[in-house]
Amino acid sequence: MVLLATSPDTAPATWYIIAVLAIMFVVTFTLRALPFAILSKLRDSKFVNIMALWMPAGILGLLAIVLFYSTASAADTVLWKLLLAVAVTITSHLALGRRTLISIGLGTVTYVVLVNFVG
Repeated sequence: MVLLATSPDTAPATWYIIAVLAIMFVVTFTLRALPFAILSKLRDSKFVNIMALWMPAGILGLLAIVLFYSTASAADTVLWKLLLAVAVTITSHLALGRRTLISIGLGTVTYVVLVNFVG
């Protein structure tokens, strides 16, 4: 196995770094802009409307399953902290107009505070 030493003599040229950054920018921008470009054609799609309805609940469900699995398998599990964080997530989701990001954020912050600062 040959190890290449990094020294100022073997550093990549400035044009190479700029080219790599430009390619990364174009690919990232294209991948992020593409869904918005085709969104107007999909607005009337039945599949897209169904996904818009069920996807937030699916995300919350998957996060809850992962959280329960990882917490329940830990050695020093305190179930009440987990259940309280889930209750905060559900309550905030229903009370604040089903805003998924806010409810996930509040539930996550609740859980992190309980785990790290409550004995």
